[in-house]
Amino acid sequence: MSAIDKFRYDGRRVLVVGGATGMGAAAAHLVKDLGAEVTVMDNAPVDYATDRVVPMDLRDPDSIDAAVDALAGPVHAVFAAAGIADGPDMMRANFIGHRHLLERLLAAGKLPRGAAICFISSVAGMGWENNLPVVLEFLDTPDYAAAHAWVQERESTGAMHYGFSKQAINAYVATRAYRLLEKGIRINAICPGPTDTPLARANADSWLTFAQDYRDATGAALHVPEQMGNAMVFLNSAAASGVSGITLIVDSGHAMSSLTGAYAPGKPLMDIITGRVPLG
Repeated sequence: MSAIDKFRYDGRRVLVVGGATGMGAAAAHLVKDLGAEVTVMDNAPVDYATDRVVPMDLRDPDSIDAAVDALAGPVHAVFAAAGIADGPDMMRANFIGHRHLLERLLAAGKLPRGAAICFISSVAGMGWENNLPVVLEFLDTPDYAAAHAWVQERESTGAMHYGFSKQAINAYVATRAYRLLEKGIRINAICPGPTDTPLARANADSWLTFAQDYRDATGAALHVPEQMGNAMVFLNSAAASGVSGITLIVDSGHAMSSLTGAYAPGKPLMDIITGRVPLG
């Protein structure tokens, strides 16, 4: 395989979960251009040309099961891109449904050796290591119903927020890497900073203003979905064959500059996000 071929997807079947818009759509377009056969699963309409669209609702395990049953194998790369900002369905849409889908793909033998998985997490999920006992308790739930019940028991505490859903993704990637690699499968995630997507625009006051001071200071532009698609497509490509179990921060250096104090104005908020300093 040539150096260029390692970045391509010729002959590979790709599944994009949540590919109707935003980062998922960007990844779908890019892998298609790189030679992949692309299936998009989403609860929203997909208004661009792709090889196949399978309607699927991550909030409904029966819908997930039906979608997996309808999917021809093998699947060589999965992009777990769907997510919502808040509400009672958030944990199911952001993590529980994705986990169920992946476990169903594995059980059906549709993820062969050499396959790769990439989640979209978030900078908001940083600091999961500082919340590890709680996150691991959640990950220990054996199935969709148990995970949903675990969340429902804690919703009144305010602990089931967007950041926790992304902490769950980051910890899942870290804890599943070993067992999946035994099957020859890699798993990673990206942690985007503020990115101009439909979801971000719907929450613009909090999402798109985050790190604006850093962007002003450095001249960095607000991220666009294609930048996140590039990172995801790299992680699921043969060019990243040695990479697994990592959460790649894609934010023009804001998080690390802030945590280290190299960018001092960002440190207080980043310390709170990562759990170094308790909120309040």
